[in-house]
Parts: sequence; structure tokens; C-alpha cells
Amino acid sequence: MKKIQAALKHTLLTAGLASTMTLSASAQQANEDARPNPLLVYSDLTFKAPKFDWIEETDYQPALLEAISMQRYAINKIVNNKAKPTFLNTIVAFEESGKMLDHVSSVFYCLTSADKTPIIAQTEKEMTPVLTDWENKITFNTKLFNRIKYVYDHERSKLKGENLKLLDETYKHFVRSGALLSPEKKARMEQINKRIAELQQQWGTTLTDATNHAVVWVNSKDELKGLSEADIAQCKKDAESRGGKAPYCIVIVNTTQQAILTNLENRDLRRRVFEASVHRADGTGEFNTYPLVVEIAKLRAEKAKLMGYNNYAAYSLENTMAKTPENVYAFLKQLIASYKPKADEETREIQEFARETEGKDFTLQPYDRFFYSAKMKKAKYNFSEDDVKPYFNIDSVLVNGVFYAAHRAYGLSFKERKDIPTYHKDMRVFEVIDKDGKPLALWYCDYFRRPTKRGGAWMSSFAKQSKYRKQQPIIYNVCNYAKAPEGQPTLVTWDEVTTMFHEFGHALHGILSNCEYNSLSGTAVARDFVEMPSQFNESFASLPEVFNHFARHTKTGEPMPETLKEKMLNSINFQPAYALGENLGATCIDMAWAMLPEKDIPTADKADAFQQQALREVGLLDTQIPPRYATSYFNHVWGGGYAAGYYSYLWTEVLADNIATCFAKRGALDPRTGQDFRDKVLSRGNTKDLMQTFTDFTGLKSPDTSALLKARGM
Repeated sequence: MKKIQAALKHTLLTAGLASTMTLSASAQQANEDARPNPLLVYSDLTFKAPKFDWIEETDYQPALLEAISMQRYAINKIVNNKAKPTFLNTIVAFEESGKMLDHVSSVFYCLTSADKTPIIAQTEKEMTPVLTDWENKITFNTKLFNRIKYVYDHERSKLKGENLKLLDETYKHFVRSGALLSPEKKARMEQINKRIAELQQQWGTTLTDATNHAVVWVNSKDELKGLSEADIAQCKKDAESRGGKAPYCIVIVNTTQQAILTNLENRDLRRRVFEASVHRADGTGEFNTYPLVVEIAKLRAEKAKLMGYNNYAAYSLENTMAKTPENVYAFLKQLIASYKPKADEETREIQEFARETEGKDFTLQPYDRFFYSAKMKKAKYNFSEDDVKPYFNIDSVLVNGVFYAAHRAYGLSFKERKDIPTYHKDMRVFEVIDKDGKPLALWYCDYFRRPTKRGGAWMSSFAKQSKYRKQQPIIYNVCNYAKAPEGQPTLVTWDEVTTMFHEFGHALHGILSNCEYNSLSGTAVARDFVEMPSQFNESFASLPEVFNHFARHTKTGEPMPETLKEKMLNSINFQPAYALGENLGATCIDMAWAMLPEKDIPTADKADAFQQQALREVGLLDTQIPPRYATSYFNHVWGGGYAAGYYSYLWTEVLADNIATCFAKRGALDPRTGQDFRDKVLSRGNTKDLMQTFTDFTGLKSPDTSALLKARGM
């Protein structure tokens, strides 16, 4: 998923940033002979891209501190201005006050997720409380807020378009952060914000360490029976890169289920892999995130109470399309009712299939599910993932699939820029060129896993598009694919193919943004809207013209045979209840924690029991279909910005399916359809009401939920 980095959003204060692009006097004069900090000046590269070949890890902390000083100076100028507050001298001035902090933070927070070395980790640990304290000082700057409120009260009726939206969003940000609270409550809110930031930083470090330590060591090749030679080679490579405690190892990814279980014939090894995943951070081993979980949950509940809400879910959802917990639960109940009978039927079918070979007493376990489901799929469709994987060379998927679809739909072209430096040698950089031949953006991809990178896949930016700042977007995607041994092509699964399209959908939301202000541009939208462009972009992957363009055998270059293609596409929705169920389970866990008042939050030793009870109450406690994420490794909720928000993946899937239906009716690769979507949705950022944005393109007054079940084959 793409995901947008919540830590970055959190740090950048929503309000956009900085006033000047030159070194401050204090930074210039300290030592005339000192090396200039490359983060504190915009580079001379295309669109001012970061000069990673100049930047050193020790540059980030002083650059962040200096950028804070620059914003402090700019805000003091705003609050000390003797002139009457106006939109220009207060709202726009604040929007631009932290421009340099925006610039530095965007680069730094990319590395904290994608390449967290010991120095970066230490810098994050030291700077998190500093940045949080600075955000608090801005939020609770009474003079600043009074000027903002004056403009809101006296000038709002005169503003239109993006100016009005910027005013509303700026005022709302301050109010939702506690600007109207009493001095005593403000002081407590500052403490809460600071502690939550510290805990989230600890969470990120702990979970990364826990996942890295959860690898399953394997002593012999025989134990890996069922895996392809390429997969076995990857296990050997992973073992070598992690100290070689055994000849092979299986790396644990961020989700509960592990794709490798599909092919592993050794049942005991399947069990070990599954248990390593489930127990990576629940205290049964070296790592335990539950103490962090319960403290974060308590602080969020207290924060909601201070703001006048019954629970954190109510507070958090107010600023989304869903608006209330009641609306979220109504949405989920519809899906659960349709899902449950289908899920029970699927489980019975798999168990019966397994017993045909394993005997009538065989009891299916969750670590068996993928293995026998794959065999059942192969028996039904005469198809397996290994049959199609040679046709999914990552380079072809990118250039002949992802880029090709963007070219056909939106007229974009892509030119690789090997002269643009990156923070890791495995990365690639492309210049995005618009249909008129003008350079539009830079796009970076960082696709391969490594110990310094957190799990999952996401999108973010080194610079957001802004006409006011005269800044073109610099966007990046990060994934966690296994890189093939030197000299061999990297082959990906169909799920990984769709992930590439998904994350590039987020990228397009940033690349095609055409907004005046930084804080309104690109993906700066509610989380239950932000996943829509990415989920919709997945639909291009299976579009015949696109699919046939990239799905070519890595050795022969031949297109995938029609019979094999048909088998694969028909099998995509094989047993669809599982994928829906694991998402529903995770969503309900998230909501359950966010609905609790402070007094009802369980202790760390009762956290697992609470999770089980929460699933039981909504009819989703099912050992055969565990949640996609359990509480102890649910990074979206405890490390990111998706608390009371994981439902948005399902919510936006409905929106995406509605969008895909429109594209299909109008011509999915018709440039006119793409241009209309670009004009009405992708370019608009957060410049208007999001439901209206959806309606403008689809003509629908509200999302049609039946589309989701239909798209999933249910």
C-alpha cells in the first residue's frame, strides 16, 4: 500500500513551510572554512533534487535544527507584524514559514523508513522530541492563532477557491490540535503529543528489529523442498546477508501470512515460519510491543477526551469522508454479512481437498492454508504462480507495464536519469515528461529489501508540487522485493506486480498535482480518499493491452500464452473471502482499540486477549483467516497515521472500483478519459470537498458498495 509516510506528515505540520532558500547568517558565519551543509541550500539538479552524493548522515541533525530556527524567525515576523492580519501576511506567510524545514524533513524521513542506518536511527531518536516540541510551540502560539482566527472571522467570506480552502484547512488544523483549549489543557496536550511521538519512534525501531530477528534459519536445502531454485538461492543470499547462522533463512515480511508458505512442502517449517510471523513482537520472544501499544492507546484516548470526543475514533474520523465511527461500522457490517458464509464455505473446501491426500483426520491449520489453497487452485485451473513468474521481469513490469499504462492514459513519458544521485545504489530515477514535451516531475524507485528498510510498500515525496513555490514534484516509491542474485533477472509475483501499479498510482497523484499551495497539493487528502488513485491504478495491470505489453518471458521475450494468461486472470478471485477477511479482521482490531475510553484500555498482558474478544464480537475470530496485521505488529496504527483509519483501504477500494467502472465504460486507455480523471481528480489535491471530487468524475452522489464485492468475485 501505499503508503504515505505519517511521520513525515506529522512533522511537517500540515501547514507547509519556509521563507528563504539560503543559509541563515548563523549557519554561514560559524566557521568560514566549514563544509556547507548541502541540505540547507537547494541543489542545482533538476527540480532541486537532493544531492545525495554530497549529503552525509551527520548533516541531518544540524540541518533540521537550523531549519527550525529559520521557521521560528519567520513566525516571529508574522506575529510581530503591526499591520492588520490578512490572508497574505498571515495565512500565506505561515504556509511558507517552514519551507526549509519541509525540504530537510522530507529527505530525512525518507531515510528513517527506507535506509535506517545506526546514525539515522540515533538522529531520529534525538530529533523526534525536538520536532514534536517545535510543533507544539507552533500549535499553541496564541498570537499566531489569534491572527489566523482574525482572518478566518473577517476575510473568509471574501475568499474563493484554493485561497478559501487553505484558510479553512489552516484554521481547522490549529483548532483540531487544541488551539482553543484552556492553558491547563494545552499544557497537557503538549505533553501527550511529545510522548506519543517518542513512543511511535520506539515502536518503529522495535518492530524493525523484531521483524529482522524473526527470520527462520534453515539447515538444509531438503527442508526447502517445493521452492524454486531462484527462491532457494534467495534464501541462501538472505542467510549470508544476516550473518550466516545457517546455510539458508526465510525472511519475515510485514503481514501475518507469508507468501513463501504457498510452496513449502515441509509442514513443520511452514509452522515455524507462521509462528515467527505471528509472535515476532508479542512478548513470547525477545521483543514485546504491547507496552508501547497500551500507552499510545491511553494517550490517544486522553487526547480525544481533552478535545471533547468520546473516543479517539470519533476524534480521528471527523476529518475524513466517513466522518463518524457509526458510519464506518455500518460500512463494515455490510461487508461482514456478505463475507462470513463465503469464508466458512472456502475453509470447508480447502480442508476437504487437503484430506484427499493427507487423510480424513487431517486438521487444517492457518500455516497450511496457502499451501493447500495453491494446490487446489492448480487442480482447478491447472495453474500456479511459478508458471507465470518468468513472465514478470521487474524491469518489464515497470517500463512496459506501469509506464506504458501511464503513457496511454495520461500521455506521460519517462526518461531514466542516471546522473541524479540516490541514497542507495539499487535505486533508479526517471524524469517524467508531459504530453506537451515539458518535464513534469522526477520519480525515484527503491524496490529491493534490505535490513535497514522497514517492511511494506509506500510512496512519499522529496518535494511536493506547488505553483506558489514554483516547485515541481519529486516523488518516490519504496517496496520490499527480493533482489535476484547478481546476473539474474528479478522476477516478481502477480501480487508484487499489482503492488508496483498500486504505489505508482500514489505517485501519479503527486506527479499530476496542479495546485497553488504545498499543503493542499498531491496526496494531502483524507486517508479514506488517498488510497483510491492507487487502488484504481491496479486495474491497469490486468487490462489486456497493458498486460500483453509487459508479461513477456524473461528469456525468450515471448508474450504469455493466452491459455496461461486466462488461467491466471480467472484464478485471481479464487477463494476471494480470505483476502477480504484478513483485511476486515485488521480493520476491526484497529477500530476496537480506537473506540476505547482511557479507563477501559487493557494492560499490556491483556492486550492479546482484548484483540481476540474484539474479533469475536464482530464474528471475525477465525483461526483459519487471521487478521492481515495483529496488534503487536500493526504498523499502520501504532507507527503511522492510520489509527481508526485502516478501514480506508476497503472504503477506497469501493471508490476505486467505481472509478474503474467509469474508465471501462468510457474507454480505459482513451486519452480523453485519462485527461478527465487527471483534471477532475488527480490534479486537484485537497482543493475541494473530496466527495464532490469523486462525484465530478463518476457522476455518483455516493460510493456504490456493491462494486467491491463484485470486483472481488463475491
